[in-house]
Amino acid sequence: MAHNLHMGAVRLFAMSLSKIFKRLFQKVCVNEEGIHRLTQAIQEHPVVLLPSHRSYIDFLMMSYILYTYDLALPVIAAGMDFMGMKIVGELLRMSGAFFMRRTFRGNKLYWAVFAEYVKTILRNGYAPVEFFVEGQRSRTCKTLNPKLGLLNVAMEPFFKGEVFDTYLVPVSISYERILEESLYAYELLGVPKPKESTSGLIKARKLLNDNFGSIHVYFGQPMSLRSLTSGRINRSQYNLIPRHLSQRPSEAMLTFVRDIAHHIELHQIANMVLSPGVLIATILLQNLPVVNYNVLVEKTLWLKDLTESFGGCLDWPDNLPSNRVVRSSLEVHSNIMDIVDGQVILVDYEKPGNLDKEPVFKSAASVLMCASYRNQMVNVCIRPALVVLACKLSNSSLKEEVYKSFKFLRSVFTKEFIFFPDFEEKDFEEGCFLLTKCDIINLTPLEIIIAEKGANGALFLSRMFQPFLEGYQLACLYLAKEVFETFTEKQYVSGLRSFISQRIVGGVTKCYEALSSDMQKNTLSSFVQVGIVRVIKSATETNFLVDQRSIRETAENLGLHMIKEKLPTARL
Repeated sequence: MAHNLHMGAVRLFAMSLSKIFKRLFQKVCVNEEGIHRLTQAIQEHPVVLLPSHRSYIDFLMMSYILYTYDLALPVIAAGMDFMGMKIVGELLRMSGAFFMRRTFRGNKLYWAVFAEYVKTILRNGYAPVEFFVEGQRSRTCKTLNPKLGLLNVAMEPFFKGEVFDTYLVPVSISYERILEESLYAYELLGVPKPKESTSGLIKARKLLNDNFGSIHVYFGQPMSLRSLTSGRINRSQYNLIPRHLSQRPSEAMLTFVRDIAHHIELHQIANMVLSPGVLIATILLQNLPVVNYNVLVEKTLWLKDLTESFGGCLDWPDNLPSNRVVRSSLEVHSNIMDIVDGQVILVDYEKPGNLDKEPVFKSAASVLMCASYRNQMVNVCIRPALVVLACKLSNSSLKEEVYKSFKFLRSVFTKEFIFFPDFEEKDFEEGCFLLTKCDIINLTPLEIIIAEKGANGALFLSRMFQPFLEGYQLACLYLAKEVFETFTEKQYVSGLRSFISQRIVGGVTKCYEALSSDMQKNTLSSFVQVGIVRVIKSATETNFLVDQRSIRETAENLGLHMIKEKLPTARL
């Protein structure tokens, strides 16, 4: 598993990456004050770099930037898949990558050796350690719920007093266009992920002829673990056991690690840079199949102002006319968006109804690619959007009723979006504040009322969130109508995809995004968490069982009655 840093290989790799990046990207922007903070942190204490994960380019770009600024190269946790790549695998190892299995389940010895290896690097402190809190690439461009295992290992040397402090550095990497966008869409629709190989990498060289726009890399403020634990964690529990012996973390410790992981991911989201293409994709998905180009420019400018009011960071070239900015973004995303006779269309999109299987698949792939950019906007708007949706679903202007609906929606969508645990009231207040700031709602001590001049903004936010709401409604409908016995996750995903495909072909729904395996798995995980699906574990597999009465209540709370779907009578 170990890395084997070799400067000759590093220089060769850096020279190759320099040529490749210049072909792929127009520019790479880095916040230099973040680099200065990182330089200082590396000199003081062990550093853990925690980048967002949207592409394989992430870890290559991180190493290239640190090499360019003459900083210590990070030691990177890489998947075992890369080790099997001829030449490339060994080149990655000599550039600082160490390899880990995708799962440690059932192999305590491997986990113990791996954990000790990571802790040894941190104790020695000669290089930053880098890994992804999300655990894998996000195929949807939404931040994934954090994986806590490796973060817990990285914190342990400090908890045991083996190092004085450890710095955790969140890093946000934003892409104008993602290299793997089409690959992600097909994976989400059930096409198996291609195995990483050197031959596959060589075949991908045709991408060098495409324009992938710009990249923004933001190095966040280093977070001192000593400061974060002050007054919250009592490290004396580690004094009772020899340092070389591993021990199971206490509940308080696990809660602390979970909270820090969410804190890091929220920092990553806050520092993401949105491109004009994100705004265009958001508007286009709400106006399918076509939108007039001049109307698109007008709506993009309106959305730009709304995004900045919500605190989003935009890469908008102020020296260019808006018309030119929109056209330039459409050129970057010409594989999924095009201009035909003054109308902007989504490439390969077909209206639902009377479709064969192949057009449904093509349309779904096109929608999912476009949605991956829209999802970056959802990260910024999620709290105000949930407040607007809660106003609609509660069918009441009473603040208490709206908050109750908001809290329910937040609990259901906790697998889709990142919320700080147990901060429902604060998230609600933040959403209300942003909506009031933009004159979308009128807020009184007892009521929340959609303002007359804020109706368009409220409608926009509810439409942007509609695919997620409808996806969960369809999952409820499937479980209520089609499932009456135990099932596995694989059976659920396959059955739900078939159920939704039939409804799209029949023109009953337009929700292509509900075909995404990511959303389907999230619905199941969410339903388990809120208690409407029960887990039944056996020695060989994990099964699930639906509580029919609870699924009906959840469907109604999600507004399924508003789309006039008849649910079957609950079985006793």
